[in-house]
Amino acid sequence: MAYSRTLLLGAALGFSLAMPVVAQDAPDVTADTVLATVNGDAITLGHVIAMREMLEDQQKALPAEVLFEGLLERLIQQRAVVAAVDEIGKGTELAIENERSALIANRKVMQLAEAITIDDTDLQAAYDAKYAEFEPIKEFNASHILVATEDDANAVIEELEGGADFAELAAEKSTGPSAGNGGSLGWFAPGTMVPAFEEVAMAMDVGAVSEPVETQFGWHVIKLNETRLPEAPALDDVRADLQQALWETRLREEVEALVNDAEIDRPDLSGIDPAVIGDTSLVED
Repeated sequence: MAYSRTLLLGAALGFSLAMPVVAQDAPDVTADTVLATVNGDAITLGHVIAMREMLEDQQKALPAEVLFEGLLERLIQQRAVVAAVDEIGKGTELAIENERSALIANRKVMQLAEAITIDDTDLQAAYDAKYAEFEPIKEFNASHILVATEDDANAVIEELEGGADFAELAAEKSTGPSAGNGGSLGWFAPGTMVPAFEEVAMAMDVGAVSEPVETQFGWHVIKLNETRLPEAPALDDVRADLQQALWETRLREEVEALVNDAEIDRPDLSGIDPAVIGDTSLVED
């Protein structure tokens, strides 16, 4: 049977709500201040602080007195249960090694991340590299009236040829979600619409109305409103995206440098079936 890793924490927090901490005159404390002992094994303030750092932000937002009691109670429970274990099995030992490695590595990566600085010169260089050869892709602004049959579409075209307003007719006749907006689909680039619709719309002259166009959604009468060639975005408009991309690139390079500097020996693994990673009997406790 599988149990949630947060089960003990939840029980501990519930207990603390019933027994809140009563404020006392606080003594001088350090990370080594002992808060409890279990079979002679000390639980310190540092242990509680370290456990709090592993919580999600939502849990960290709980009142300090709730967390203090809850986390301390969880640590006491853990130590009491651990004391009942006669021998740590192979799988558990390996899991502990993996967790230790992950915690230390994550802390180092956080330090590397916090040390990264990106200034305006970096951003300008990234912007120039990305948009120096910017080639605008023609965009289209169209409206449509979607009906069930080709006959219905031809009837719509007759009304338009007779002087009916396209937007008003779309609001009245169209079965598509854009009907309430006069049939307007807004701006779109190539590859956005279904092929049959797009092929016709992109071949039209501005202001023209199409013949009936069939797609899987029904029959469309299309009006091309405008076309445009967009300019490259201003630096300020993409600053946040560029900064994020630069930050991620530099962090990845920092980690790759550490890996490249490490002495890594990779033996021939060709004789190992990758499916063996599912064989938990190899690490059973």
